[in-house]
Amino acid sequence: MRADIVVSRSSVSSFKSVEISELSPAKVLAFADERIMRRVVRPGGPERPRDEGKRMASFGKVSGLLLCMISLYSPAPRAAEPVVALAPSGEQAARFPAPNRPVASIVSPLWSSEDSRRSAGETGQVFRLMSIRPGMRVADVGAGSGYYTMALARAVGPKGEVLAQDVVPEYLASLRKRVQKAGFANVRVGLGEMHDPRLPKESLDAAILVHMYHEIAQPYGLLYNLASAMRPGSRIGIVDLDRATENHGTPPEVLRCELAAVGYREISFHRLRGDVGYLAIFDPPVEPPLPSAIVPCRSMR
Repeated sequence: MRADIVVSRSSVSSFKSVEISELSPAKVLAFADERIMRRVVRPGGPERPRDEGKRMASFGKVSGLLLCMISLYSPAPRAAEPVVALAPSGEQAARFPAPNRPVASIVSPLWSSEDSRRSAGETGQVFRLMSIRPGMRVADVGAGSGYYTMALARAVGPKGEVLAQDVVPEYLASLRKRVQKAGFANVRVGLGEMHDPRLPKESLDAAILVHMYHEIAQPYGLLYNLASAMRPGSRIGIVDLDRATENHGTPPEVLRCELAAVGYREISFHRLRGDVGYLAIFDPPVEPPLPSAIVPCRSMR
């Protein structure tokens, strides 16, 4: 957009065509100085500056006018694109039974400080036990602040891909900024639901659920819909603390029962070093039971 700016100088009007989108405050001041503050040469007399008071008044008027026009005509900053799901919906939540145990509330995008987790070598332990390697496509289900997402992006390398999923849009918006700042081109963020991670079918070599299983309001639905995203030979790893679900952990016997109800088979169980909990690794079902056939686990409290 262009605008014609009128600048009064004595009894003469000077017109300057200015590209508004290219103006900055520094350019405005320079322009005002060139038009108003410059020295004037009188015919037959020595060069002398204009009256200082008049010069400063004119300078303030012109620079103020230009700054005002910049604010009016400059394009507004583009709004960030909303985070959306990475795949269509699967089976609906109403088709699955509710869990017979408390569900913890989502209180934070991170479980513990990243420094303490790095000191414990948490991601290194998990990746080794799950055989995470370059070129794999891995989902970080319940990504939160992205501690695992960032580590996975480095582990799978540029030929691999990380699908970072969560149910809280604000967490994902912050994570997307973090990923962009780090320069990772192998990460996609996607919005899911409590009963459905909304991940592409048969797309994953592995999925990791870290310190969040106890917050899943509909575990049977989520496990059922997650199974369809897994490739043959893939693995699902769940990291959690061995304590009651209402205290932000999942007792291993509760975890085993709920996953078995959807057809998952436990492969291995590991206590992680550094008091960061346990890792349970499961083989996803090729054909999970129908939602109506899933029998919820009895309360183990």
